[in-house]
Amino acid sequence: MSDPMNVLAPEHRRLRIGDAWRDAASGATFAVEDPATGKTIAEVADAGIADGLAALDMASGAMAQWAATPPRKRSELLTATYRALTGRSEEIARLITLEMGKPLAEARAEVAYGAEFFRWFAEEAVRVEGRYSIAPAGGYRILTVPKPVGPCVFVTPWNFPLAMGARKIAPALAAGCTTITKPAAQTPLTMLLLARIMEEAGVPPGVVNVVTTKRAGEVVSALLADSRTRKLSFTGSTEVGRVLLRQAADNVLRTSMELGGNAALIVCADADLDVALDGAMVAKMRNIGESCIAANRIYVEEPVREEFTARFAERMGALSVGHGLDDGVDVGALIDAASVTKIEELVADAVDRGARVLVGGERPDGPGHFYPPTVVVDVPGDARLLRAEIFGPVAPIISFTSDDEVLAKANDTEHGLVGYVFTRDLQRALRFTEGLETGMLGINRGLISDPSAPFGGVKQSGIGREGSHEGILEYLDVTYAAIDLP
Repeated sequence: MSDPMNVLAPEHRRLRIGDAWRDAASGATFAVEDPATGKTIAEVADAGIADGLAALDMASGAMAQWAATPPRKRSELLTATYRALTGRSEEIARLITLEMGKPLAEARAEVAYGAEFFRWFAEEAVRVEGRYSIAPAGGYRILTVPKPVGPCVFVTPWNFPLAMGARKIAPALAAGCTTITKPAAQTPLTMLLLARIMEEAGVPPGVVNVVTTKRAGEVVSALLADSRTRKLSFTGSTEVGRVLLRQAADNVLRTSMELGGNAALIVCADADLDVALDGAMVAKMRNIGESCIAANRIYVEEPVREEFTARFAERMGALSVGHGLDDGVDVGALIDAASVTKIEELVADAVDRGARVLVGGERPDGPGHFYPPTVVVDVPGDARLLRAEIFGPVAPIISFTSDDEVLAKANDTEHGLVGYVFTRDLQRALRFTEGLETGMLGINRGLISDPSAPFGGVKQSGIGREGSHEGILEYLDVTYAAIDLP
């Protein structure tokens, strides 16, 4: 097995600021571990406030020139990044698995998904348009001119260390904005590698800056307090999102927030159960369940509850658990010990309240942060398992007897990111589409993420959309000019 760390040279495990790879001003570093073994795989620079502001200096200084770069040139640089990512898919995927834990097959899929954002927004870069029209009352003309919002601060999560950065950086660069990315401390290596790849692709210095740190709160706060920052995009928990929104309010920053989820997956009695089982497995177990769009609550209509539950539990129990780089592994390690402990507590709370575990439910012995695929039934409505974002391979199954009942239960949450419905009745599908309080919905499919579609939620699951044409609009301001023309 080749060493995945060979893809990122030691000199590129530092801060990417302007045209340089530099140590933190303090000289501090922090360790990155392999979650499957608990062993340190690298040391990276631990930035402080001075380093964050140095990155903002560079992003601000590069802003005017990058905004003036012809859209076709920006498009070509994004296309070059796309080609580099797809051409180096295997080595990037191995690095993702090493620092995040997901199985290699899923890491390969993430590289393909993340790369697609660069291709999509390379195409969008040359299609940013304003409009010219006659004022309805006559006498003058209306001209609208889209402009990049300015330097952007991105705070990205650990669960998709390439794709979540790509989903923000690609549209920002397409629109003409410069960027500073603060990746999650658990998975900084992939973002540093992306910055290196973009450097090699020819993206000018100062356009893509990466600041790794264990002191995220103080560094991000300093960036948001600086008037040169014009946009914040964050993917992560609703709790942290609320804090960042309060901080962004002081300078009235443009914000995009992709926050927590508590997705309901609904299996109707008229569904094709083979399709529903396939969809439920994807919606629950993609990325080991460590996804904001993972199925958190599975509602099954009573006539098919017994059959669906038995077949679903059988498939969950057949999944293999192990190091993501090993052959044949379906379920890798969770990100850290705290994640395993949280899941253990959620399952224990449900069992204490009367739930039953059909499959899994016990942390295995040995090193690494593993938890087996788990199915829990007879889960009472007051169990924390139905309220918290599980973020792991645990599936609670709850029965229902009517559409009104399941809609009420599905919507009984502060979150509104995504839902899933399996039915062969078109009218029923449309009723759920209109009735579920979510920003996204999968009808007879468990995978909804697509760079060409608008990703985002309602209620406390976020603000704004990523991907699709809407994604580039998040990085554009509009100037309106009234032109006198009798």
